[in-house]
Amino acid sequence: MPKKYGIKEKDQVVSHILDLILTGKLRSGDRVDRNEIAQGLGVSRVPIQEALVQLEHDGIVSTRYHRGAFVERFDEATVREHHELDGLLNGIASARAATNPTPRLLRELDGLMRALRTARESRTFFGIAGEYRRAVNDEYAGPRLHASIRASQNLIPRVFWMTHQNSRDNVLPCYEEEHAAIHRRDPDAARAACIGRSQLMAQTMLAELLRRRVFTSPEGACHNAVRVPPLAVNPEPSPIGF
Repeated sequence: MPKKYGIKEKDQVVSHILDLILTGKLRSGDRVDRNEIAQGLGVSRVPIQEALVQLEHDGIVSTRYHRGAFVERFDEATVREHHELDGLLNGIASARAATNPTPRLLRELDGLMRALRTARESRTFFGIAGEYRRAVNDEYAGPRLHASIRASQNLIPRVFWMTHQNSRDNVLPCYEEEHAAIHRRDPDAARAACIGRSQLMAQTMLAELLRRRVFTSPEGACHNAVRVPPLAVNPEPSPIGF
């Protein structure tokens, strides 16, 4: 695989390992083959080690002394937990924004909300949605909360949502609810909108992982999940926010 210029090698390794997990090529308890990654990506062992340190910090792999790195438990509950944390953490910043929104932030969010309503392509929509999240988080999330949000999003591939044709219509109402809550200064409703958005995204992603047999589930499980097209492979690191 050719190197991605302009992208940190560590981030390229992180994305590669996550892709192996999300496509079922690496499963719970599997050992991460550093030599195979180095050869496949054309990188040294230094960025691989840096990537594994980050992934261990994020709860995705664990390292064992003299044995290597292994994939942590990865199942439906894990995917739901990552999305639940993402909703709760973004909800903290959104609730703070709703408690005391500045006129400057409201003007910026109003413009982004108008753009979200008129965006028809998923790629455009989720690019703007990322700007909405950054606007709120940059204003109301401190360094520790920012770091926690980044960690919670590692198993949430942004490229999937940018290529999922129906995701725009499913997610837009969540942003409408959050935006209205911030304007009427209702922190509980703003927090609830973020949590609801993440729950919807977890349900959709689980449906895809079940469809491609990364997970197996008892008959009837997740029967209400949204049907989605195949999960896109993302060779590049995902930007913060959805």
